[in-house]
Amino acid sequence: MRIQVITVGTTGSVAPYTGLAHRLMAEGHEVELVTHAKFAKMVTCCGLAMRELEADPFEALIGARTSLDAAGRGSNPLRTLRSLGSFVRAAEEGMASLADSILAAVNPKADLLLLSSIVAPIGSVIARYHGIASMGVFLQPDVPTAEFAHCTLAWRPEGRANIMRARAANALMDTAYRTANRGLHARLGLTLRGGHRLRADRERSQWPIWHGYSPWVVPHPADWRPGLYEAGYWWPHECPTWQPPALVTDFLAAGPPPVLIGFGSMMPGDPQQLGESAAQALRQAGLRGIIQSGWAGLSVVDDDVITVDSLPHGWLMPRTAAVVHHAGAGTTAAGLRAGVPAVPVPVMTDQPWWAARLLQLGVAADAIPYRELTSARLADALIRATQDPEVARNAAVAADRLAEEDGAGAVARAIVALD
Repeated sequence: MRIQVITVGTTGSVAPYTGLAHRLMAEGHEVELVTHAKFAKMVTCCGLAMRELEADPFEALIGARTSLDAAGRGSNPLRTLRSLGSFVRAAEEGMASLADSILAAVNPKADLLLLSSIVAPIGSVIARYHGIASMGVFLQPDVPTAEFAHCTLAWRPEGRANIMRARAANALMDTAYRTANRGLHARLGLTLRGGHRLRADRERSQWPIWHGYSPWVVPHPADWRPGLYEAGYWWPHECPTWQPPALVTDFLAAGPPPVLIGFGSMMPGDPQQLGESAAQALRQAGLRGIIQSGWAGLSVVDDDVITVDSLPHGWLMPRTAAVVHHAGAGTTAAGLRAGVPAVPVPVMTDQPWWAARLLQLGVAADAIPYRELTSARLADALIRATQDPEVARNAAVAADRLAEEDGAGAVARAIVALD
């Protein structure tokens, strides 16, 4: 089959799909990964074909969201309203430009489109217009259920209220596509259908969605409709020619396993202050550290601490004593696979939800919302993460469980059933 895998967003929103696409290619399919140009090296080193999207609004969106969060911490309601307005405008403009890019990138001769959650509201319309089969390949669950809260909301106990809150959260998400929907339907000559109607159509038709997380991490809800599945994680494909930098291998060999601290594609606050807090926490806990600079541009110079650029999580994390991260879906998965304790420091969107799940699984001793992060609290969490034998045992169990799963294979078998 000719398959296009379309995903957008940050590194954690793209990397898992390199593993999924590579598996499909190994199964004999003709696969093309459609995403942002800045991820070309990550994609092409796997031997995958890539089609670049012209629009990439996500750094601007994350910046606008960070400004909104900062305004929300202040006492000036006018500033908060202005920041909210800027974020809404940035989201609508970003989705509109993204819709144009996806429309241009879709191959009308494709047999199947695999769509990430952000792409799905746009891609499913284009697929239907061209008569191409499509299915969702999501990293988070967003279909309402009574069993747990919507992925963008704080985790709550089971209850019917979770369904109502999830519907409200999805309705809010759909508003970000208003401008995109109007433009897309006009360009295709289709009768306009709003985001709520499009979502309802997908649900009513039991549009298939495969979720790229373990059913052990997030069990299947009993009240979900047919057509929703947990595949297991899709692990990023690692470049076969990659070699670790000597700086890192030498540092690892020079002492006990360090703590990895990184916030990936997040840009939370002042990077200098964040780096200083991280270094101070490591000193207080008596631990060595590797700081990943990430999109925030963190840089720490200290005894027993090095700063690195992006490194494959599958290689680095198992060599650490614990991982401090923002609890994005991809990084959360990598930490579980590595079998090391976590210290989640969630910043926005689905991150508090995943952080709560890490606590429930017992692989983290504490979760620290970024707004509440201090060097003292981080030091305490690091001491507990690296010295609590129960957390270490739970992390090892998680790694063993995930090693038994074949998430990419589950999607590959589902595609064979479609053919």
